[in-house]
Amino acid sequence: MDDRGFFLTWQAIRRQLAAMPSELYLVRLIHHQSRRPFPGERLWTAAQLGHALTVRFLRVRNREGCDVYLHPYAGNQNAGYILVDLDRADPAVVDLMRANGHDPCVVLETSPGHRQAWIRLRASPLEPALATAAGKHLACLYGGDPASTDWCHLGRLAGFTNQKPARRTLGGRAPWVKLVQARAVLAPCADALLQSLRQVAQPTMNPPFRSGSTTTDADSSAAAANAIYQACMQRWHILDRFPHPDWSIVDLWVARYLLAQGTPPTQVQAVLRLASPDFPRRHGDPQDYLRRTLARAAFPSPRRTVCHARAPAAAPFPSVCSNSTGGR
Repeated sequence: MDDRGFFLTWQAIRRQLAAMPSELYLVRLIHHQSRRPFPGERLWTAAQLGHALTVRFLRVRNREGCDVYLHPYAGNQNAGYILVDLDRADPAVVDLMRANGHDPCVVLETSPGHRQAWIRLRASPLEPALATAAGKHLACLYGGDPASTDWCHLGRLAGFTNQKPARRTLGGRAPWVKLVQARAVLAPCADALLQSLRQVAQPTMNPPFRSGSTTTDADSSAAAANAIYQACMQRWHILDRFPHPDWSIVDLWVARYLLAQGTPPTQVQAVLRLASPDFPRRHGDPQDYLRRTLARAAFPSPRRTVCHARAPAAAPFPSVCSNSTGGR
């Protein structure tokens, strides 16, 4: 039985690393009770991590109560991979990622109902600020944990058990971290996403473009805003439930959701201005409309809505508590 378990772990490690190639990987072992890292954190090559002695060493530590985390290592930069830590996300979220051109190279089931996705945005390193911005954007877009978006956040390594007490099965067993998808792929829309994030991060976001900005710049920023707005609509099944939506109400829901994710108000205004259908519609003063919408969105959602249709059952907001040692 141990030989079979060893083979399954070894196979899962090899498949995950083959789908997210890197010269080096940072591996960290965290004991689930003390939350202290195991001594001897180090960098490994794929060949070293796939060596039988290494696999047996990690399996022993895992049985002793250590969770096994890693991330591709590129010194003081991000290696080009962004972790999206999905907590109780809709199973169709991976299909939505692909539809938006954000195809993940690795998808893990870290425990039943909890997943992590690695998205490769560039084959060369990313500067930390841009990688963190990408992590926050993708987490907001797909319902990921906003507290797990820093540029060097650790993810799970497949083939080991999740030792967190909250993830135990009804029988008290630690669930296995399973490899759902492993395919070495660069996200097709990675370049457009990174370009739009550079522009959105500029202090001139409101208004979103300088007088000298190009049509290409405007198109890429509009595409990023539209992707955010459309993801909210799909998550809440707006068009399925309301054939003729009141877009002012949808704008309010989107604004409330984005503000809850920590998105700056100027960026929320830009999303509504660029992506709300037929904006500015009949609003005589579009800027005043955006200001009033954000002012209303800043308050908690009322228990009873006064609009013509009930508010959508939005996906629960991700936990605000950070897990700096890794994901789910």
